[in-house]
Amino acid sequence: MISLPKTWADKVGIQTGSRVSLQPQPDGKLVIDPIHDAPPIRRIQIDVSGRMGDALTRDMIAAYLAGSDIIEVKADRIVAEQKNVIRGMCYKLIGPEIIEETAKKVVIQDLLNPDEISIKKSVRRMYLISNSMHMDAIKAIKTLDSDLALDVDQRDDDVDRLFLLIAKQFRSILRGARLPDAAETSIDEYHDLRMAAGPIERIADHARKIAKITGYLEGPIPDDIMEMIEKTSEISRKIVEDSIDALYNFDVDLANQVIDRVEKLSPMINKLNGVILKLDTYGSVVALGTVVDSIDRTADYGSNIAEIAINSAMTKDI
Repeated sequence: MISLPKTWADKVGIQTGSRVSLQPQPDGKLVIDPIHDAPPIRRIQIDVSGRMGDALTRDMIAAYLAGSDIIEVKADRIVAEQKNVIRGMCYKLIGPEIIEETAKKVVIQDLLNPDEISIKKSVRRMYLISNSMHMDAIKAIKTLDSDLALDVDQRDDDVDRLFLLIAKQFRSILRGARLPDAAETSIDEYHDLRMAAGPIERIADHARKIAKITGYLEGPIPDDIMEMIEKTSEISRKIVEDSIDALYNFDVDLANQVIDRVEKLSPMINKLNGVILKLDTYGSVVALGTVVDSIDRTADYGSNIAEIAINSAMTKDI
């Protein structure tokens, strides 16, 4: 039996004999959460009359991030192009499924149970996918493997899906929803992991950008330049790997080492850009310059994650 303040109990609908859940937190707090058999269904309606392409995509993502259980898309007539966008977005998002479809309405229901999703696992998964994308993107431009480049491009959708799911869950928590995996993740850690998910999503974007260069290369990259690209790429990739380790292990020393390594990478990037500028064809200069820029930015995003790791470790100590 638990005695609770009567004013609060009345406000949340708790009576004598009601059940509540008790959630231990990493910081020692105990969260008491009312258990209701039928929580209210959150529903949102979107009028997509005249909405096409990217504008419709943005509306769909916004409705998803709002944490709706049911999304009703309606118009006087939903044309085939709009339905293709809606179906495509349901594929790219984790949870939403179309449960009803007519000429004037499409009903989408989120079937995901947020309690089953761990943000630690989601962010780790984002990193693992983006890391493999980066390695394969470099391999694709080296071997001119267009099929591998296409595979890298498609994997970016998986990273985006996880990123949007994390963003949705975080918004829900800010509105007072139950914290998933509360027994092992504090609200501070959840915030820091959400912050880290942003740079990881950008890292995946740059891996995709590198892979797309494969189609613009007029021939094999000169061996000396390719060797320099591989070397800087490996340093950049290792920076991100160590920043993730620092974040998950609250390792301030490793995080500071990562930030120092980013600064030491700059002369190598400048040297590589100088060599590329001496190439004969303008197309090769632009294409390889894009590759080097993405490698450099990947390292910068690793530095951002390392800074988040330092902040997270400090918060944990407090």
